[in-house]
Amino acid sequence: MPDDNPVQSAPALPGAHSVFDPGTFLPALDTALAGLTEARDIRAATVKLLSEARKSAMADIVTGFESHPRAARETVRAIASLTDGIVTAIHHVATTLLHPHSSPSEIERLAVLAVGGYGRAEMAPQSDVDLLFLTPWKVTAWAESVVESMLYMLWDMNLKIGHSVRSVDECLRLGAGDMTIRTALVEHRLVTGYAPLAQELRERLWSELFVKTVPEFVEAKLAERDARHEKQGGQRYVLEPNVKEGKGGLRDLQTLYWIGKYIHRVDRAVELVDLGFFTREEHLSFWQAEDFLWAVRCHLHLIAGRPVDQLTFDMQVEVSQRMGYRDGNGRREVEHFMQDYFRHATNVGEVTRVFLTALEASHVHKAPFLGRLFRRRRKLRVGFAEDGGRLAVADSEEFVRQPINLLRLFEEALRTGLLIHPDAMRLVTMHLDLIDDSVRTNPEAARIFLDLLLKHGNPERALRRMSELGVLSAFIPEFEPIVAMMQFNVYHHYTVDEHSIQCVAALAEIERGEHPDDLPLSHEIMEAGINRRVLYLATLLHDIGKGRPEDHSILGARLARRVVTRLGFTAEEVETVEWLVRNHLLMSDVAQKRDISDPRTLRDFAKAVKTKKRLDMLLVLTVCDIRGVGPGTWNNWKAMLLRKLHQETAAALDGGLEELNRDKRQNEAKRALRHLLVATGWEAKEIRAEIARHYDSYWPGLPTETQAIFARLLNGIGPDEIRIDLKPDTDRDATRAAFVLSDHPGIFSRLCGALSLMGANVVDARTYTTKDGYATAVFWVQDSDGHPYAQDRLPRLRRMIDRTLNGEVVARDAFADRDKPRKRDSQFRFPTHVTFDNEGSDIYTIIEVDTRDRPGLLYDLTRTLATNHIQIASAVIATYGAQVVDSFYVKDMFGMKLFADAKRSSLEKKLRLAIQQGTERAGKN
Repeated sequence: MPDDNPVQSAPALPGAHSVFDPGTFLPALDTALAGLTEARDIRAATVKLLSEARKSAMADIVTGFESHPRAARETVRAIASLTDGIVTAIHHVATTLLHPHSSPSEIERLAVLAVGGYGRAEMAPQSDVDLLFLTPWKVTAWAESVVESMLYMLWDMNLKIGHSVRSVDECLRLGAGDMTIRTALVEHRLVTGYAPLAQELRERLWSELFVKTVPEFVEAKLAERDARHEKQGGQRYVLEPNVKEGKGGLRDLQTLYWIGKYIHRVDRAVELVDLGFFTREEHLSFWQAEDFLWAVRCHLHLIAGRPVDQLTFDMQVEVSQRMGYRDGNGRREVEHFMQDYFRHATNVGEVTRVFLTALEASHVHKAPFLGRLFRRRRKLRVGFAEDGGRLAVADSEEFVRQPINLLRLFEEALRTGLLIHPDAMRLVTMHLDLIDDSVRTNPEAARIFLDLLLKHGNPERALRRMSELGVLSAFIPEFEPIVAMMQFNVYHHYTVDEHSIQCVAALAEIERGEHPDDLPLSHEIMEAGINRRVLYLATLLHDIGKGRPEDHSILGARLARRVVTRLGFTAEEVETVEWLVRNHLLMSDVAQKRDISDPRTLRDFAKAVKTKKRLDMLLVLTVCDIRGVGPGTWNNWKAMLLRKLHQETAAALDGGLEELNRDKRQNEAKRALRHLLVATGWEAKEIRAEIARHYDSYWPGLPTETQAIFARLLNGIGPDEIRIDLKPDTDRDATRAAFVLSDHPGIFSRLCGALSLMGANVVDARTYTTKDGYATAVFWVQDSDGHPYAQDRLPRLRRMIDRTLNGEVVARDAFADRDKPRKRDSQFRFPTHVTFDNEGSDIYTIIEVDTRDRPGLLYDLTRTLATNHIQIASAVIATYGAQVVDSFYVKDMFGMKLFADAKRSSLEKKLRLAIQQGTERAGKN
């Protein structure tokens, strides 16, 4: 090994801070340490000087970044360069002052290498410092002492150090057996020390290890990527993405860099252009995505003061503001920011596909083939070919002469079951401008697009790829604004375009018969025959108006009308699609926010729907819309509400609105209870007494089995007794909690408090008073996961209820230390709306409160109503993530609706005050 090339430091990286220019800093450091003889003193002085210098340099780097908050490339390189200066200075002190060696032997050589991200000269503010201390052979006592002293000084500076001490042979041996070590070695870079040793490692790695194991490395890195994506949720549009590890994140770009360097020894991604992996435009997309993602990661580290890579909801707001985003066009700054984030993530996916195609062409990566093993081979249409088991274009020039082929490609992929070849995707993205108005109004193009939706049974596959490549937005320009659009709330799990595609997927699943037990009514409607193209287009376009200042349902209806008219729909079909989009929330809102046992609610809904055909379509669209929100959003409770609303409305539309007559419904309810009580052994006299003790309003609002529970609880009850029945109601995904006790003001509120203190989410409630002065209240509650309470938790729930009703626990005091909203939800804006509706019910005023949810909210609201002498007949609770809509059916103390403006205004102020005070109380904890 040559020894005429002594200790070297790496040349300063671009962006290096002048404080750590080796030519000036090291002599200044020597001067500052002159006269110190004790190792302890030298180390302490070194750490002090370097810590102060690093603090000053980091402050300058952060200031520069904050002045250009989207330009991260200079920042991450400057931090790496600053770290080089620190490591170089510490190595200098260790080898010249602490462990000087005037004439080192051949084996007493040491090179300090940066590996991992630091080796790539990319460091976020809180990144680890990964070092490889490289020796020629066995580690000598001198090298061991230098390494130990360096590490202690680095640790004393509070740097996060990852390190290894290895010989060149050990690096080769360990790299051969461990893919993580091998990957780190791909990115090694000399920082300081004996340069020939680092050069030897470089040459031997490539000649003895890398060049012989290219396919193995490529497959391992791609397998790692797939596993990482799965762990991070498997979706590019996860709404709290991991900037580093998530799909479309920095690690995906780094994987391409690793592979490119492993095969071709490139040092920069731009070199892959000359090697034929990317076009200049594709590399620009790579470069822009990388710079954006690094900026986001740097801001995350600076905000948290620690290595945070998860872009949580609360972080998204702070990062978007730091990066200069502003509210506009009816959307928050964070929504604009996240739309850019997801578009860059999509571009990363496209760059990855292009790169993998080049690898397949060079035979270092095998194309996926599992799907081809069992696929029945279908003859390809003219103009298409099969390449490596993927659908390819036979002649590119001929293909683009007919712009309609850009749509036909996706139809052919669905028809044959082949994956589209990335070269064909690249061809499509390069010629999106060919999809102009002449294509959009072409009947054949409309036929192809509708066949994609209706003919092949899996439209979501084509729609998702078309959306990612820009084809969907090119063919339907009205769709473009919602691509990668985030809805900043904890309720929606996907971006708007992905939600729309998920809804289409849910519709296709219903049509394929995949959920007959879970969705019997939807299956029945689809099997009975329905205008499929109307329903599929309405499902795809139902949220197309989102992200603008105008109501998205109204704007979306207008946009949908334009789209389906262009697609050649008949006038009747156009009207139906427009109506479905305008009213796509109607059935969900009525079912979840209103008392659907109230005849007026059903009558008004039936008048809005008008026909059974529209009712059926709206039911299926509503089911798909809820199921497309995300996992766990659909449950038996919502299914029961929608089925009941559909059943009652269908009966009214078939038999006339007189079917909703209140007297008729009361008589039917009494008859049903009478039959049930007879079957359980009640005497006729007892049954007559039970039916006579209730007011008319009691009968239409409860299921017969619940009325039978109340009959049993009321039977023989004493004036001071409290009787409770708790039972899981699996058909509704809830626990039914029924109470009977002497009525007095505020009892409903105290019951709400008792249930909420146990963490119960009230989803529906009814309360009535018997003629002999007993309160009958029933609640349907779910646990924090949206399920009925487990049987073993019911005794504890009962004890808390008993203690609250007996005054042992005061709900208002108990909420003081458990009402705090979660930090990740703190940035959601849910302005409070309080509305009074005297038209929605014949006998009640409906008070609707729309605000941020928290554990004690329902108690605060019901307590406020009670103290203002408002009688609550029922409460319907609809929760959407961190937002809740509580609807109360009420009368005043005289049994009248709240007609007086002054009374409603005063009550609204008090409800708002209760919400505000509860929020402030929660915020103090």
